Amino acid sequence: MKAVAYYQNLPSSAAESLLDIQLPDPQPQEHDLLVEVRAVSVNPVDVKVRTGVAPPPGEAKVIGWDASGIVRQVGSRVSLFKPGDRVWYAGSLLRPGTNSELHLVDERIVGHMPKTLDFADAAALPLTSITAWELLFDRLQVMSNRAPSGRSLLVIGAAGGVGSILLQLARQLTGLTVFGTASRPETRAWVEAQGAHAVLDHHQPLSDQLKRLGVPQVDYIIGLNHSEQHFSQMVESIAPEGRIALIDDPESIDVRALKQKSASLHWEFMFTRSMFGAADMIQQHHLLNQVANLVDSGVLHSTRTQHLGLVNAENLKAAHAVIEHGNSIGKLVLEGF
Repeated sequence: MKAVAYYQNLPSSAAESLLDIQLPDPQPQEHDLLVEVRAVSVNPVDVKVRTGVAPPPGEAKVIGWDASGIVRQVGSRVSLFKPGDRVWYAGSLLRPGTNSELHLVDERIVGHMPKTLDFADAAALPLTSITAWELLFDRLQVMSNRAPSGRSLLVIGAAGGVGSILLQLARQLTGLTVFGTASRPETRAWVEAQGAHAVLDHHQPLSDQLKRLGVPQVDYIIGLNHSEQHFSQMVESIAPEGRIALIDDPESIDVRALKQKSASLHWEFMFTRSMFGAADMIQQHHLLNQVANLVDSGVLHSTRTQHLGLVNAENLKAAHAVIEHGNSIGKLVLEGF
């Protein structure tokens, strides 16, 4: 089968940072689905692994996590899917990635793909939808109830992949007043289109901007990037007994600053369930099915903004470069081999 992989950690501009290779077709075990990958999307985790995780000498490492495709074979203990099913998922950090024609994935972290999306639009959503859903409903324990709650949420770095679907979920499924941050005209327009009631500039003090909107403090804050730069503003802007959740890797933050407000800090890492074989791993299967139903009913929409062509080394290097520059909006997808 065709695949895209790397042998050493190199800048995306290097000729051998990603390579087109051939690998044997994998064979499903027990809970595995063998998926014919039709489309993938690129996330910051792809770049982090490519630049920071070295494969054993002489071995190729295939990365990529978001995927949509068709089930071709199933393992002996599979009960949720059958050959021919269209699926979407975000894979596991502990297994080879989705940048390959055929891919093995545990059925318990796979969902049935939305009927109303093509493979490219579907591939944009799994990883970010799982992350956003778990942030809102598992980590922050926001109620899924559209009745106005009088509570508010601030999403920092809202124009990227996670922020784009997070804004949709918060606006469509909760009674929160939703604020998102963006700094450029095109990202501000995108954040508004995804559901933010108002857009703040994360290059300016966030607490001052909230106060000018008549919001002295917010009940929930989600930091999606550069959290070490924004943490003091999070502390100032969070309400007493409020909740903050992060997904990035800040170098240094002093969580003691939250003590006076009895505010809590939560981490979200969507690979936790698959990495540790958590007892509730199948929740990601149910979650993806719920998101698919919401897409098919018109409540949510794909966050795909760019289609970069076939899944090959050249196009994936271009996608990684966009992520590295930090100016992407929504999600980048590639389709076909």
